[in-house]
Amino acid sequence: MSMRKWLFLLFSVMLFTSCYQHTKPSAADWEEGTSVSDSASYFSTRHYDHDYNFRVKADSLQLAAVPNPMDLSYRQSVDLLTVYDGDRLVVGDIVVLPNDSVDSVWVQVLRDEETIGWVHEHDLLEAVVPNNPISLFIDSFSNAHLLIFLAFLVLVVTLYGIRHYFKHNAKLVHFNDISSFYPTMLTLLVSASAVFYSSIQLWAPELWSHFYYHPTLNPFREAPLIAVFLLSVWAIIIVSIATLFDIRKHLSSTEYVLYYLGLLGVCAVDYVIFSISTLYYIGYPLLLAYFVFALWRFYRYARARYQCGHCGRALREKGICPHCGARNV
Repeated sequence: MSMRKWLFLLFSVMLFTSCYQHTKPSAADWEEGTSVSDSASYFSTRHYDHDYNFRVKADSLQLAAVPNPMDLSYRQSVDLLTVYDGDRLVVGDIVVLPNDSVDSVWVQVLRDEETIGWVHEHDLLEAVVPNNPISLFIDSFSNAHLLIFLAFLVLVVTLYGIRHYFKHNAKLVHFNDISSFYPTMLTLLVSASAVFYSSIQLWAPELWSHFYYHPTLNPFREAPLIAVFLLSVWAIIIVSIATLFDIRKHLSSTEYVLYYLGLLGVCAVDYVIFSISTLYYIGYPLLLAYFVFALWRFYRYARARYQCGHCGRALREKGICPHCGARNV
């Protein structure tokens, strides 16, 4: 399949694919002590409502038979139902109990016909994740412990890889790069997307929360900030495929595999560094410095200024063509 067909296919998927169909809650007002599962006000702040699907991610979650503000004494006097990691739950009802000093919002969830119970909203949201592939993916990559471990692992592997590349004079983006701009473009897209991803969480957490509960891959159905982020994700996918095709023209099979693995390692380092540093406001000047560095390295050391007069391949300097052996003067 040609490059144009790949790009057309991906653009078509981006236009017509979405992973969630939004539901419109009713506009009924609600009062304290009554059910609020159909309230537009509640939906706008909590982002989930009646019939919403969750998946348990904690080891276990205890459910009470009825909501009760006397939480501690109540838990000691009745048997509690327990759901476990991987169980799928459906929201049955939501009520507000103003006398509950722990958490006034109680949520009824159902696993099956025999497992129905109530739990504080705070306890529920700490123990579950929206039951759709995109939210599960986001939750996995938002885990702080996983991110720290990934950062350490990526750093160690990348440092070892860079040492290997320099020792054997192998090709590596930014340092001993090929004359294709696609790898540099990919690293810059990943870095900018990581900064933008963390910026939304930092400056517009409610907007990100709504996307987290109701995700889609279609940028044309989202608010402008989320749409820009989704477009950047699609751009990363498209440029990644273009990079695969383009670097194949410059390297042999073995060099091709090693170079692409090194490129993935650099992108992983960029993602970890920029997604974390942006949360502490360091990511913004760091991104600007990285753009200057990456563009300077490519245009100063990697960009091909000439073309072989015999085979037409790109050349960094005049002389013997490494591809066909012709002399260019």
